[in-house]
Amino acid sequence: MTTVTTGTPTQPRSVGRAHTRIEGRDKVTGAARYAGEVPFADLAYGWLVLSTVARGRIRALDTEPVLAMPGVLAVLDHRNAPRVDTDYTSLLGTRPDPTIAVFQHDRVPHRGWPVALVVAETSEQAREAAEALVVHYEQEPHDVGFRGDHPDAYPLDSHGPAVTEKGDLDAQLAASAFVVDAEYTTPEEHHNPMEPHAATARWDGGRLEVIDSNQGATWVVGELANLFSLDPASVRVRSEHVGGGFGGKGVRAHQVAAVMAATALQRPVRVVLTRRQMFSLAGYRSPTAQRVRLGADADGRLRALEHGSLSLTSTVHEFIEPSAGAARVMYDADAHHTANRVVRLDVPTPTWMRAPGEAPGSFALEAALDELAEQCGLDPIELRLRNEPAKGPVSGLPFAGRNLPACFREGARRFGWADRDPRPGLRREGRWLLGTGTAAASFPAGAAPSTATVTAHPDGGFSVRISAADIGTGARTALTLLAADALRVTPERVRVLIGDSDFGPAMIAGGSMGTRSWAWAVTAAAGELLDRLALGADIPPEGITVRSDTAAAIGALAPAERHSFGAQFAEVAVDTATGEVRVRRMLGIFAAGRIVNPLTARNQFLGGMIWGISMALHEEAVRDRASGGNVGADLAGYHVATHADVPRIEADWIEDHDPRDPVGIKGIGEIGIVGAAAAVANAVWHATGVRHRDLPIRPDRVLAGTGRARPGTATPANGGAPDA
Repeated sequence: MTTVTTGTPTQPRSVGRAHTRIEGRDKVTGAARYAGEVPFADLAYGWLVLSTVARGRIRALDTEPVLAMPGVLAVLDHRNAPRVDTDYTSLLGTRPDPTIAVFQHDRVPHRGWPVALVVAETSEQAREAAEALVVHYEQEPHDVGFRGDHPDAYPLDSHGPAVTEKGDLDAQLAASAFVVDAEYTTPEEHHNPMEPHAATARWDGGRLEVIDSNQGATWVVGELANLFSLDPASVRVRSEHVGGGFGGKGVRAHQVAAVMAATALQRPVRVVLTRRQMFSLAGYRSPTAQRVRLGADADGRLRALEHGSLSLTSTVHEFIEPSAGAARVMYDADAHHTANRVVRLDVPTPTWMRAPGEAPGSFALEAALDELAEQCGLDPIELRLRNEPAKGPVSGLPFAGRNLPACFREGARRFGWADRDPRPGLRREGRWLLGTGTAAASFPAGAAPSTATVTAHPDGGFSVRISAADIGTGARTALTLLAADALRVTPERVRVLIGDSDFGPAMIAGGSMGTRSWAWAVTAAAGELLDRLALGADIPPEGITVRSDTAAAIGALAPAERHSFGAQFAEVAVDTATGEVRVRRMLGIFAAGRIVNPLTARNQFLGGMIWGISMALHEEAVRDRASGGNVGADLAGYHVATHADVPRIEADWIEDHDPRDPVGIKGIGEIGIVGAAAAVANAVWHATGVRHRDLPIRPDRVLAGTGRARPGTATPANGGAPDA
């Protein structure tokens, strides 16, 4: 037996110091294997066949000629596929999207619905056969047209109530010295992670094993076990490396289809989605139509705040983009009304996409605040500071730290905001009009119960096992640093193993809750293990293992409004002759609790901010009303920001410590995008004097001058809303 030596409490800490990714070398050399690269003997390949109509029924499938093609092993469709069960509640507290229950009936609810899976010996054979499969449809009229005044819209609760109300909105608006009443729209937007969705399923000794690219192995196990009526202990999901998720890598049709095929053929089957298929099957951010009404007194203090949002969902499953939720945290008013509504259309089901609700909601709310600042004759930062709430505007709960004013002060200092002339359209540099804008950001800082095990080994090393998912955020490295500090050793003595459901239940990588939740479980186990080692326990060859479960500790947390906050700043240049908008520089200052690894944290902030630039100027999925499908469903037709669009961008943070928080980590994966699009849009107004309330701010919109409010109009409440 061996005794392991740990460090002293005064040993230099690893948390808070920049550390390169532990798996970085493996990723850049190709040694890291992703879901579509793990080898298996006797592997077969599945290729999904998607519907070409937007609504109707399958009348027939001509499978016989396809089955006769070289290498084809099977064609699964609604006539021969295994039956699944969807009568359950998922890990996330919602009913499962029927889209994942593939091949159960002959109905087609949207274009791109899976109608068959062709399985063959090679991927090339599967694709050729899938493209040769003829499907006959009974087509029905469809509706994919989204608009803000759709008559069939209705309120829908999500992770919060659909509607919140306090105070007399009309009375407070009437009593306001200044009023903003404006509508804002954001388009359909899509996840496009570098790694496409992929899954391999196989049966091994009566146990189902799935190698997958996902955001939570525990989540996928639960869904597959429920769908196929299996004991969760008989399902294992592994997802060691994930090339991006952003909310879209949950349980999708390809995983279920792979399990069906592996069950039917009794051999491993891999299904990988193409980039084009991802536009139909991986979820997306719904378009939104939002109306914001703000009323302020002569000093700029809000008397009335109304934020209403409409999004779309499919006809088979309810999912809402809760954009009005942003107002429930950011600003208070005597009358405070918010509402999230949804309309069912013949489209694929949307899903979570980086900062769901907050990203589009912050655009509308923060742009409206900028319009109100203009009317009140106040600096946009000063207006926001005057409306800092003392407690949650809707919940009434205390804030567990709200350092937004400090973010604005530090950001304004570093950005040079004091030198800004508030009048629009005055700065020019050659053919470019220059402008600057700002916006606030917020995102919840939650935690969910998780388990972890930490083992002390006789050689002096430690291993950590947790079903976490590193979707590119650097979670594996962050957990190594946290464990090292908890054990009072150097990171080199700690090995973190993740992405395996056999390690026990843990929170998914989502909602900016992953690292906070996992860190809690890892440090709890490490602390208990350290206590045992301090008693002089000898370590047997198999090591000493301690397991944690944070459910009770998280349940004991006092209710509070827990959020990360931030201030976004942007400078743009606009060529009114060509309509081109360039973001010249951007700065984000954040209050996001304890920063574990500054290197990867900065990457997360910057990635979100760049996505905000993309949201403001580029991203827009257009749906063809005739066919019901996306136009240009690939990275040639769907534009995203590239290096040329981001010449100078900086992200930093301020001290944000809450002594009552046992973890101190708030989560940073999503706040970087929040407010970024609004900062860019507000800067475009400052450059040109034209308000753009519809994203993206395309060159044609700049050329057409489609802004709906002229500069410099201070409109009293009794004079109506700003010019429309």
